[in-house]
Amino acid sequence: FILFKPKDIVSGDFYWLIKYEGKEFLSAVDCTGHGVPGAFMSIIGHNSLNKIVREYGIVEPGQILTRLNQEVIGTLHQSSYAPDVYDGMDLALVGYDPQKRILHYAGAFNPLYLVRKGELFETKADKLSIGRSSVDTLTTFTNHTLSIEEGDTIYIFSDGYADQFGGEKMKKFKYGNLKELLIKIQDKDMDEQKIILNNTIENWRGDIAQVDDILIIGRRFK
Repeated sequence: FILFKPKDIVSGDFYWLIKYEGKEFLSAVDCTGHGVPGAFMSIIGHNSLNKIVREYGIVEPGQILTRLNQEVIGTLHQSSYAPDVYDGMDLALVGYDPQKRILHYAGAFNPLYLVRKGELFETKADKLSIGRSSVDTLTTFTNHTLSIEEGDTIYIFSDGYADQFGGEKMKKFKYGNLKELLIKIQDKDMDEQKIILNNTIENWRGDIAQVDDILIIGRRFK
């Protein structure tokens, strides 16, 4: 499933799904800002990801992110001499080989959750953003490899869900609550999970404005 709730008409969050040479790629991307600046960054990100995989033939997520960082910096002409420029993107990207049942993951700040037999395992991202002034073109991203078992479910997301204010005390929803919720709904099919996630955050939010774009992608393996 893909739960996608833009804050404005145009969004800084986007999802990217392609198949290339027998592998499946999916990514949840959170660009700086929302609205028009975020949407502009998302176009750069979307086009760059397609080019990196389809034209350059780079298929390892760590290498894809490393190259994406170079592309974004090149496109925006950003350098470490302009620390006031904060255009960039945080994302989680996975590449799955269904023949080998191997999943590769790389992340820029955004982790990967894997739920297996009722337990949630988190693969942490590199604490680096794509294209931000704190990184340069030599920055590399870590590639993580996981074996996938039947019934495994993965989740990638932007920070919008966890950062939503609400509840009785007007606090953020937070990642701890998201993890608990994902474990709790594992007996549900993916369509139902999406509905529960949407209803939960809407009830949490109540009358409070949505603070950011919300994006969660869930994928169950048979």
